[in-house]
Amino acid sequence: MTEIKLHNVGITGMGMSFPDKILSNADLEKMVDTNDQWIVERTGIRERRIVEKGVGASVHGAEAARRAIAQAGLAPEDIDLIVVPTVTPDMMFPSTACIIQDLIGATNAWGYDLGAACSGYLFALESARCQVASGMAKNAVVIGTEVMSSIIDYEDRNTCILFGDGAGAAVIQPVADSAPGIIDSINYIDGSGVKHLHMKAGGSQMPASSETVANKLHYVYQEGGEVFKRAVRGMADVALQVVEKNGLKKSDVKLLVPHQANTRIIAAAQRRLELTDEQVVITIDRYGNTTSASIPTALQIAYEEGRVEKGDLVVLVSFGAGFTWGATLLRWGL
Repeated sequence: MTEIKLHNVGITGMGMSFPDKILSNADLEKMVDTNDQWIVERTGIRERRIVEKGVGASVHGAEAARRAIAQAGLAPEDIDLIVVPTVTPDMMFPSTACIIQDLIGATNAWGYDLGAACSGYLFALESARCQVASGMAKNAVVIGTEVMSSIIDYEDRNTCILFGDGAGAAVIQPVADSAPGIIDSINYIDGSGVKHLHMKAGGSQMPASSETVANKLHYVYQEGGEVFKRAVRGMADVALQVVEKNGLKKSDVKLLVPHQANTRIIAAAQRRLELTDEQVVITIDRYGNTTSASIPTALQIAYEEGRVEKGDLVVLVSFGAGFTWGATLLRWGL
């Protein structure tokens, strides 16, 4: 049996794109029964970005991809794999990956969408990594892009305060064996969590109808307390697990880039790894929860702010609907 040599794989380019429109807590005070202090104390969010009506996830996804591809020193036609984690695709079909492929001119690429909610980016990153490592793909781009405002009920104060729109992308390529790259990934799902966080209508089980629209079943439904408990435990556990599995110590970790859902959930993972505030990336105050876009955009912001340097050990960690959760360990290579 022929042994397959696996390539070392790293992130070689990043890009992000956000709408210009800002929806602040003060704006939400005029829409629902809430206030800035209550939102900040419970979530850490001060504002979020919202697209204009009619803008699909492909628009900012394509722009983020263009920027990542350019930073990697590639042209769109060099890309041979596009993976798009999203819960807000432009349409049920075709995939948003197809739409972005056409928008950016990646004429030699194939690709697909991946649905894992807030863990989508890490699941997609691992999917692309495996294909590049095996040689099935050479230049992949992973694009987390969301228009969460399209599935949010702005009369529901429990959910409308949480989410924002945006996109983040990364180019994944083979790198030298001695170069920094993606080290490992641990991912989980638990379908018993479906009832706690979902969107009831719009799929094959409950197709769209006048009744589903009237009953607001095409919006995010969340049982916040249960999701919070599971997220705190899941993110903290898997972040430590991926470090220890690879024979490393907590003190080896330079930066934690968590999914931006809630500052209290992030704090639990921070305590588990015994990290300082300076070692944890927080962007939720400016952008809210952008689901699959939160980790790639937070990572890029940390890079642009000089908080991560080549060779630093970085942990990415997430928790989302499904339930889904996971962690990726990498050495920063840009």
